[in-house]
Amino acid sequence: MLRTHTCAELRKTNINEMVELCGWTQANRDHGGIIFIDLRDRYGLTQIVFDPKHNKETHSVAEKLRREDVIKIKGKVRLRGKGLENKNLSTGEIEVLVDNVEVFNKSDVPPLEITDRTVSNEDLRLKYRYLDLRRPEMQKNILLRHKTAQVIRAYLNKNNFIEIETPMLAKSTPEGARDYLVPSRVNMGKFYALPQSPQLYKQILMISGFDRYYQIVKCMRDEDLRADRQPEFTQIDLEMSFIEEGDIFNLIEALLKKIWKEVLNMNIKTPFPRLTYKEAMDKYGTDRPDTRFGLELADVNDLVKSSGYNVFEDIVKKGGTVKCINVKDSKFSRKEIDDFIEFVRIYDAKGLSWMRMTSSGLESNIVKYFNKKTLDAIIKKTKAKSNDLLLFVGDHKHFIVNDALSNLRIHIAKKLNLISNDKFNFVWVVDFPLLEFDENEQRHVAVHHPFTSPKKEDIKYLEKDPVKVRAKAYDVVLNGTELGGGSIRIHNPELQEKVFKSIGLTKKEAKEKFGFLLSAFRYGAPPHGGLALGFDRMCAILTGNDSIREVIAFPKTKNAESLMVGSPSEVSDKQLKELHIKLDFIKKKHKEENSSAFDNIKKLLEKNQVKFETMHHSPVYTSEEAARVRKTKLRQGAKALIFKTDDEYIMAVISAEKKIDNSKLKELVKAKNIKLASADEVKKITGLEIGAIPPFANLFDLKLYVDISLSKIQVIAFNAGSHTDSIKMGYGDYKRLLNPVVGDFGK
Repeated sequence: MLRTHTCAELRKTNINEMVELCGWTQANRDHGGIIFIDLRDRYGLTQIVFDPKHNKETHSVAEKLRREDVIKIKGKVRLRGKGLENKNLSTGEIEVLVDNVEVFNKSDVPPLEITDRTVSNEDLRLKYRYLDLRRPEMQKNILLRHKTAQVIRAYLNKNNFIEIETPMLAKSTPEGARDYLVPSRVNMGKFYALPQSPQLYKQILMISGFDRYYQIVKCMRDEDLRADRQPEFTQIDLEMSFIEEGDIFNLIEALLKKIWKEVLNMNIKTPFPRLTYKEAMDKYGTDRPDTRFGLELADVNDLVKSSGYNVFEDIVKKGGTVKCINVKDSKFSRKEIDDFIEFVRIYDAKGLSWMRMTSSGLESNIVKYFNKKTLDAIIKKTKAKSNDLLLFVGDHKHFIVNDALSNLRIHIAKKLNLISNDKFNFVWVVDFPLLEFDENEQRHVAVHHPFTSPKKEDIKYLEKDPVKVRAKAYDVVLNGTELGGGSIRIHNPELQEKVFKSIGLTKKEAKEKFGFLLSAFRYGAPPHGGLALGFDRMCAILTGNDSIREVIAFPKTKNAESLMVGSPSEVSDKQLKELHIKLDFIKKKHKEENSSAFDNIKKLLEKNQVKFETMHHSPVYTSEEAARVRKTKLRQGAKALIFKTDDEYIMAVISAEKKIDNSKLKELVKAKNIKLASADEVKKITGLEIGAIPPFANLFDLKLYVDISLSKIQVIAFNAGSHTDSIKMGYGDYKRLLNPVVGDFGK
């Protein structure tokens, strides 16, 4: 071994020992000629000391060491000076006086900080993920993920489960998200599908007699991404034979209890409460309710159908829904209520009605339309007290009411600090509908998947009234997040064919798509069921993160790209030919979709007879990279950033060698508050990624502020809508065309 200890091992008990340590150099401090360096590995930090009086040779090497150099040192452990101990470090009482140093590798200046004090923007972190993963927070997350996986495996192994791998190259089947398809070279014109889950294989395993299966498995779905979605994700997949729903509940509750105890040293209460799907939708407007706080929904249909208020009466008469939230002891202003009205419109609600409870009764601009009997009934139903605020949403479509109010409920809870991050409220949601009617396809579709067993007492409704059929399906929900879901499966071929028929699959189609499963059923299938837990989601919750990207070593961006390795990428014509694929249409379409910002700037410059130069180059994500690729000086880079002020978004442009001083910019803009827009906000405003925004605010209807630092530069360069296209032009022409507000806000 190159080292005798890790950088977190040494203590007072090691005083006077000769040790060898390896790692990365972090902080380099020169105190009166003595150099102190924090040496880091994944275990922690140790302070190492280079004293010229002790060893001039090692001291001269240390003078040249910079951040992230990889070294090995040999030296003697000693106590730190009195009062110089670092209580925040496990090794904080000692240091190592270096006798010998070996430099394995020198590092370039890292494009991001390898500390948790400063967190770079996400695109930069994903581009240099190998550096981001060195940060203590990220290493802590990945280690927790590893520990959680070990706890799961140990628990399931102890309970007679067998870990069995299932194929990655599978068959494309309906009912689910979009498949990732893999063309077959040896079977021309045919495709494999990457599995969305091992659903069919694990049912086959039950038929094969492996009565307890599990797998911590990768699943792939080609769907739009967000914080809790990735194109490839990991789930804890398990299946059991000869069981009922209660057996699954008991097993999963005990597993989660063990995980929370061993990973967080926290006792969670079991058994978990159970809500039917109907109860969850009625009370919370969602099938994944956050039960850490109140603000439950109240159905007031019966109360308002003869209220005198035509808007609500019309909704109820046409089969719609009116629901209400009571915000207890509310101090929300009229402006804040108006903001709530705008908020629910995001979820397609046409508006929001409100009433405030006073000592005189309910008051608002709509109270006059209600008869007294209805108002008294509303007060009783909502248990309204003085200062309570009642918020109503009504619509002819039930899902719009539920969607708007369930999200408003969370929004208000955050504003009122009602959500405790220290609470873990688990709940089972059961008795889901087996089928729902899809308006677009004009047919019934499976709510979960078509292998879910209907409740025995509801099978009679399958043909004549399928939406009345409840499923033996269940989700385990934690703090408003669906942690996992599953069902008791159909094991009878006749019943499976009935369900296929109810979702519009003919016998021929069913045989083509699921023939192997139907065939297997004919040879004795046991009753079976299972569940899949979202492993990434679980780890995100355990680490206190909102995004699963924080607990995945190499995640994709929201555009399903890997910025580090540059995937997806184009492949050679030879590879395409071998796969019998032609991309002419796709290449043309891709070019059209990604050229708008670039082309619009070119048109503007050409129209105004401005001299400019365009460059197409490898992707660049930092100002230093861009300057190197463009062969320009760093100060020539025109860096465009979008900020959110009190009531609008603005664009601020500055030389790439400078940073923006928020206080100076705030003074120039004359705003009370100003902050950098998030990646999501930037994408929404511009349709472009951070770092690719051209300094042409007119393209996005934004007000433009330019730092005075650019006025001293004759020629500027900038990314023009993508990370691979740049434009170089004169600053004078830029200022003449854009007419920005110029001010001093750089540092």
